[in-house]
Amino acid sequence: MTRDPVLFRVDGARAEGWEALARSLVLAAAMQRRRRPCRFISNLEPTSLAGLIKRGDSDWIPAAGPVGSSEDLEQMTQLIHQYQPAAVIVDVPHCGPEYLAELVALGPMVMSLDDAAHRFPCQLVVHPLLGRNSSEFDVCPGTQVLTGRRYAVIRPGIRRVRLLRGQEPPLPFRALVSFGDDPNGLTTRVTKTLLGMPAVSRIDILGRAVHSDYPKWQALSEEHKGRVTLATETADMAKRVSRAHLAIGEANAWSLELACVGVPQLLIVQNEAYWRNAEVLDEEGAATLLGWHEGVNDKTLKMAVDNLLEDQAERRLMARCGRALLDGRGPDRLVAAIEVMVTPHQRLDQREAA
Repeated sequence: MTRDPVLFRVDGARAEGWEALARSLVLAAAMQRRRRPCRFISNLEPTSLAGLIKRGDSDWIPAAGPVGSSEDLEQMTQLIHQYQPAAVIVDVPHCGPEYLAELVALGPMVMSLDDAAHRFPCQLVVHPLLGRNSSEFDVCPGTQVLTGRRYAVIRPGIRRVRLLRGQEPPLPFRALVSFGDDPNGLTTRVTKTLLGMPAVSRIDILGRAVHSDYPKWQALSEEHKGRVTLATETADMAKRVSRAHLAIGEANAWSLELACVGVPQLLIVQNEAYWRNAEVLDEEGAATLLGWHEGVNDKTLKMAVDNLLEDQAERRLMARCGRALLDGRGPDRLVAAIEVMVTPHQRLDQREAA
């Protein structure tokens, strides 16, 4: 790789969750297809997550402090001067406009993945979920805003399953449980509820190996061997997704991936940030929103699963609506947008240097 690198300032820890890190890894893979090396400046918990970054041929640099702290800003300043990156991508919730302005002043093109209410001073703002449009963002003159379904970040390994799901998979019925960061432990609860439903022959848990409930999921798969399986790698997840008849999860990035390939979904929201995303998926017919997690009991969940399994026409309609809503090309579009923004930015820097 011979082009200027891209720096990612993103964390992956239990307190903030790992979705931002997962999203940045997908973007980094897309950037590397454009021959741009990527370096992650991150606070990782556990530190074994560095293996995922290095597996994708990116470098990991431990963050010197929390985002916005003086230690963090000093480190970012040194790294920007050292590597002269083409762009800095910041994917940390509510990092603050002052921090972004400091990075912009250092010279590189700065892109923020955030939906905060503050005024954005960076050159590019991206909202990778559904439910918000560009007019809702307060930005400085010259800032570009990308929102909506065209920029949903979907893993290529999952998107390829679209080719296999032109028709519904054969029986018996298989259900996916995919809650992502799952702060309230719904994966275990929902899996046990599905185990009490004879109509559901197989239950596939899609989870993160770093999650605190991972041993519980392993115990469930061992106790109900042959009926419950656990997948944490993208390749294994893709196999389960290709054979699933429905999924139960939250309206996070995984839900967008399932909609893209045509898996009917039931949504239980745990994070307020995903509520509008869930509403859009429900309104577009790609999923059914059951509500906030505290208001959804086991009886309601069983009734919703039974109704969906008994209505083949509804499942087919959900699959068609999801596939029509999302085409899975979001990462490529985001990388193209970054390249468009970087080119004139670099020319301006060259003229100023001359």
